[in-house]
Amino acid sequence: MAEIEIKLERANVEELFSRYKDIIGKDFPGYRNHVYRTITYAMHFLGNDPKLERLVETIFVYHDIGLWTDHELAYLEPSETVALEDNQKYEWGLDPEVLRGGIHWHHKIFSYKGQHQNIVEACRKADWIDASKGLIRKGLNKSAIKEVELAFPNLGFHDTLLRLAKDYGGSALIGGIKVTRGIVKW
Repeated sequence: MAEIEIKLERANVEELFSRYKDIIGKDFPGYRNHVYRTITYAMHFLGNDPKLERLVETIFVYHDIGLWTDHELAYLEPSETVALEDNQKYEWGLDPEVLRGGIHWHHKIFSYKGQHQNIVEACRKADWIDASKGLIRKGLNKSAIKEVELAFPNLGFHDTLLRLAKDYGGSALIGGIKVTRGIVKW
């Protein structure tokens, strides 16, 4: 597999985030870096195809956004809704089915098979790598993951997820169960 390409700045990502930075609030730096890490991994799996870059960037800016916009632990559908509404409102022209699929299936445990499989599967694998802090590598070597993590430090992102599970669920245990039931797909 080719060496991983790291882009420290992505104008499209920053523009997309500009609408939500205040809503995400203190969690923004950690979420931003999570988004940059996942984009980097997904684009690597897609051979850094420039034709897919804007779509992948948009999927990842929006993939967890429902945590903050809707204060929901079952945040996939709210995240999809916000992404699809913005796609239409701002006339980005992104395929709504690919946008929805990349968000909807990013927590799928087993490989995704279906429409737009290459993009959805790249996004799914990328999020699993980052969610597991590199314990699940999906074919990437440890040094590539470390390089990406050094470029975009965690900044407490995983702690934020635990805090939100507790805040929205009433306790870490109940929140964890709600998150698992609401977002994990087989």
